[in-house]
Amino acid sequence: MKPVILFAPQGMLGYGYPIESFKRAISMEPDMIGVDAGSTDAGPYRLGSGKPTVSEQAVTKDLTPMVEAALSLKIPLIIGSAGGAGAKPHVEWTFNILERVVKSTGKKARIAVIYSDVNRKWLSSKLHKGNVKPLGPVASLTNSEIRSARNIVAVMGISPYIEALENGADIILAGRSNDPAIFASFAIWKGIKKSLAFHAGKILECGAIAAVPGTASDGSIAYLFEDHFVVEPSNPARVCTTLSVAAHSLYEKEHPYMIAGPEGILYMKDTRFTQKDKRSVIVEGTQFLNAEETWIKLEGAKSVGFRSIFIAFIKDPIMLQTKSEWITQTKEAVLNYFGEDVRLVFHLKGGENGATLLVEAIAQTQEEAQAVCSWTRSYLMHIHYTGRKATSGNLAIPFSPSDIPMGEVYEFNIHHLVKIEENESIFDIDFTLV
Repeated sequence: MKPVILFAPQGMLGYGYPIESFKRAISMEPDMIGVDAGSTDAGPYRLGSGKPTVSEQAVTKDLTPMVEAALSLKIPLIIGSAGGAGAKPHVEWTFNILERVVKSTGKKARIAVIYSDVNRKWLSSKLHKGNVKPLGPVASLTNSEIRSARNIVAVMGISPYIEALENGADIILAGRSNDPAIFASFAIWKGIKKSLAFHAGKILECGAIAAVPGTASDGSIAYLFEDHFVVEPSNPARVCTTLSVAAHSLYEKEHPYMIAGPEGILYMKDTRFTQKDKRSVIVEGTQFLNAEETWIKLEGAKSVGFRSIFIAFIKDPIMLQTKSEWITQTKEAVLNYFGEDVRLVFHLKGGENGATLLVEAIAQTQEEAQAVCSWTRSYLMHIHYTGRKATSGNLAIPFSPSDIPMGEVYEFNIHHLVKIEENESIFDIDFTLV
C-alpha cells in the first residue's frame, strides 16, 4: 500500500528548525504537517497567567514555511496545545499570528479552532456525580479549587481533530492536546490502525529527539503502512537507530510498555524495532487496547502569591558544611519578622568548594515579596554559623540590583481525570475562512 506520510518539522512550535531540513521533508510529499506547541514541563505559570511559552517572533518564523507548504501542497497543518498551555488566551494569541501568516501567503485557508477550556459549572456537576478522580498522588478535587483556578483545560484526544478534518479544515489550531493525537488523528482518519498511528505520533511529537544527535529543533518523518511504520529524521545529518527510537518510546511514561490516553492504552510489550538502513527504523508489533470508558485529563492552575529572588555564590567550605543550621535559622527569623503568610525556598547547588544559592521569597504582593527577599539577603550576608572565622560578607552577589521581582506565582491545583459519557462533546470547534 502507499504509505501515509506524517511530518513533524520540530518538537515544539517556536524552537526553530533548519530550513533545508524542512525543504527535504516537503520534497517527500507528506500527507500532513503536524506540530506540538505546548507542554506542562515549564510548570503552571503559562496555564495560570495565560501567557505564551515562546516568542511571537519565533512562532511567526516557524509557522511561515509550514503554512506556505501546507496550502501549496493542499495538505492539513495541525497545531496542538497552542501557545504552550492550550487555554483560550493561548489559542487566541496563536490564531492572531496564524492569521497574519496566512494572509502574507496570498492564499485562502479554512481554519478550525478547537478550544479545550472547561466550563466550571459542568465540572462541578461532574464532581457532584462522582465522575472526577485524582490523576496521581494529588488531593481529591473540590469546588473551591475549581473556583480558584485561573484557567482549566481538558486534554483532547483524536475526536475533535477528526471532526475538523471531516469538515474540510485546511489548518487545525487546537487547545490543550494529547501530544500523539496531533498526528494519530490524521493517520486514523486515513485508515491506519490505532496502534501504529499512536506509536508514530508518540515518536513524532518531539521532532528529532528520537534521532542521533537528538534535538527538538529539527524534524522527523514517519511512513505508515498496514502493519508497520518507518521513521527517519528529515535532516540528513541525523540518523534514527533502534536504540534512539526505542528509547524515545519510553519518553515521559510511568510504565515501560504502556501509554494511557483518552482512547485507550498503547501497548508496546511486543513491539519490534529493526534497522531498515543507516538512517531509518522499522517499528512493528505495537498493539492498542481500547478503553471501556472515556476519561479525559484536566489541568488547572491557581495563583499563590508573588515571587522575588536573589542569587548568590558561596565559597566558604565551613558555611557550606553547616547549611542546615543557617537555612533553618534564616527561615525562623523571617517568619518571626514578617509573619506566617510568607514563604522562603532555598536552592543550593554545588559542593564544598563552592556553590550557588538561589532564594525565593513568596508573599501576597510583589512589594512584600521584594521586602522579604531584601531582608533575607541582608540577614544571610552577615549570619553567624558554627565555625565561622571571618566577619566579612558571607555571599558574593553577581547582580545589581540584587533582588529580582518575578511576578505572580502559580501552582497546579487541578490534575485530575473526568469521565466523558458516550456522545458527550466538550471541545468547541469554530471555523474561520482567512
